[in-house]
Amino acid sequence: MGSAWSSTFAVLQRVGRSLMMPIAVLPAAGLLYRFGQDDLLGKDGLGGVLPWLLPVAQVLAAAGGALFDNLPVLFAIGVAIGFARKADGSTALAALVGYLVFDRVTKSLFFTAGQGAVYDKVLVTAVEDGEPRPMLDIGAQNPTGVLGGIIIGILAAVLWQRFYRIKLPAWLAFFGGRRFVPIVTAIAALALGVLFGLLWRPVGDWLAGVGDWLSAHGTIGTGIYGVANRLLIPIGLHHFLNTIVWFTLPECRAGVQGATRDAAGDLNCYFAGEQGAGIFMTGFFPVMMFGLLGAAIAIWRTALPHRRQAVGGIMVSAGLTAFITGITEPLEFAFIFVAPMLFAVHALLTGLSMALMAEFGARLGFTFSAGGIDMLLNASKSNTHELGLIIVFGLIYFVVYYLLFTLLIRRLNIPTPGREPEEQAVRDTP
Repeated sequence: MGSAWSSTFAVLQRVGRSLMMPIAVLPAAGLLYRFGQDDLLGKDGLGGVLPWLLPVAQVLAAAGGALFDNLPVLFAIGVAIGFARKADGSTALAALVGYLVFDRVTKSLFFTAGQGAVYDKVLVTAVEDGEPRPMLDIGAQNPTGVLGGIIIGILAAVLWQRFYRIKLPAWLAFFGGRRFVPIVTAIAALALGVLFGLLWRPVGDWLAGVGDWLSAHGTIGTGIYGVANRLLIPIGLHHFLNTIVWFTLPECRAGVQGATRDAAGDLNCYFAGEQGAGIFMTGFFPVMMFGLLGAAIAIWRTALPHRRQAVGGIMVSAGLTAFITGITEPLEFAFIFVAPMLFAVHALLTGLSMALMAEFGARLGFTFSAGGIDMLLNASKSNTHELGLIIVFGLIYFVVYYLLFTLLIRRLNIPTPGREPEEQAVRDTP
């Protein structure tokens, strides 16, 4: 039993790490899409003063939109490369081939079913011989979303590992080795597409129901998600959880600059212009920009006097990194394992921030993480709400984190950086 759990856990960790590659595309997608919107370079922003910027804005929005619209295939390719223990260009080609087959097969079966939420997503009404007829919308977003891309990416990576050195008979030798991987991936993706086409409909309806529940119970849902997100950081599975709420649930049909499109996930819906979207991202801003900076200063100020200067340089740098970019792992890993209680407090405070921001109607999204860059970029977005409240709450969190961390570190004598026993400090000195 223990061995099976260890193997499953190791696979889940690999999946979590592999998700970082496609997620790294999001800043590019967000920047392009955001600068192309009306309030920045469009007609309500600089484009209203400098008309020559209007076509530039249109091009940028189209470029960013292309990336958001094709996130499933980007995840398929990125996960395949990241999940394989050894990968090359044939891995990416296999993932692309696999996803194209999977996408068309599943959508065809969803359309053939003729009912349910997934049917509606691939349906388009076209006029044929003067009569309106339902037809398969080949260009529609696949109802399986990013999750389908992740599964195909893992499939391609596993098949690449298994077959990239395969030897075929002499008369088929040309198709051996790495050339065989896209072929076998296409066949496997066909089978998987049929399986999903037959079984996904109730799952898709259930997911739509979960998305509706989350939308109706935002305070509870975001609070639970915030705690779980932080608690999963040590084992690297928070990225897997993020893909569910950012790219899969809930679903929306939103429009920006007159273009309406279906979107799935809180992040996609936020950048598509959906009012109320961003609920699963807003609460991170007070924590990542302000709270962790307060924690970093607390760790610095509670260090032993003769180590305070060295610890201060490291902690303040990590805190400022979190404030500006939203990258928090360097700071969090400074106390995750040496002070589990501090990490538990951090997780609970994150859940509280998520819940309160949802309850008070604050909305703000990000492309990569909840740092100052994303806050500045999206501050004027039409579906950003209560920015002042987010900043004020962040300042309160700075004080709360500083006081709580200072109190707990000193009262419990927690060996945070700069407070380790002397012999360990000497041993750790390079």
